[in-house]
Amino acid sequence: MSRTILITGASSGLGEGMAREFAARGDQLALCARRTDRLETLRDELQQKYPAARISIRALDVDNHDQVFEVFRAFQEEFGTLERIIVNAGIGKGQALGTGNFDANRQTAETNFVSALAQMEAAMEIFRKQNHGHLVTVSSVSAVRGMPSSITTYAATKVGLAALSEGLRVELAKAKSPIRVTTLYPGYIRTAINESVKNAPFRVDAETGCKAMVKAIESGKNECFVPRWPWTPIGFLLRRLPVPVLAKMF
Repeated sequence: MSRTILITGASSGLGEGMAREFAARGDQLALCARRTDRLETLRDELQQKYPAARISIRALDVDNHDQVFEVFRAFQEEFGTLERIIVNAGIGKGQALGTGNFDANRQTAETNFVSALAQMEAAMEIFRKQNHGHLVTVSSVSAVRGMPSSITTYAATKVGLAALSEGLRVELAKAKSPIRVTTLYPGYIRTAINESVKNAPFRVDAETGCKAMVKAIESGKNECFVPRWPWTPIGFLLRRLPVPVLAKMF
C-alpha cells in the first residue's frame, strides 16, 4: 500500500538517496529543500522512471521556522495525510572551539538542533491531529560520545536530536500512542557533506548507505545504526572507551 513520506533536505545527499529508495517502493513523496532546481530534476527523473509516482516538491529553508510549519501543513493538506516525516536536513560546518569560528559553530547548532526541533514540532502537530504517523530523525554515530576538533559542535547537535527523539518516544509510550519515533545513527556514508573527510573508516557509497537507512526505517525499531555492520558494534564500543583511548583515535 502506498504511503506519503515527507523528507526534508531532499535535494541532495541522504535525503535524495532515500527519496529514490522510497519511490522504487511505490510511495508518494513530499520533498522539500532550499534548492528547488535540484528538487525539480529529481522529481522529473523519478516520475519518468516510475510513471505512477505522485511526487510533490516545495521550497524550504529549515532555518526559517515559520516556513517549516507552513510547508508541512501544506503537504498534509495536499495529500490528506502524511504517514511518515523524515527530519533529515542538516549541515556540517563546525570547527574546533576557540579558533575564531563561532559563526560556523553557531550556524551548525542552530540548523542541526533548533531547526530540527522546529521540524519535529511541525511533524508532531500533524501526527497528533491524525493520531498516527512515523517520525524519523537522522542523528549520527558521532552522537554516541563527545567528539573532538571540527566535529565537536556537530556531534553535540546530534546528541541533542537523539535526546529529543528519545524523550518523545517515552512520552508516546506512556500515552500508548500509535505514533512511532525512529532515530537513525548513520556511519560514514559518502555525500557532499563528508566526501572531503580523510579519516572516514568503513565509508560506503550513498546508494548502499541509503538502502541501509530505508531498511532500518522500515524495520520500525526505535534506534538503528546504519549500515548495521560495522556501526552497531562500533557504536557499542565508542560508548565505553575511556577518553585517553578516544583521544588516540581522532
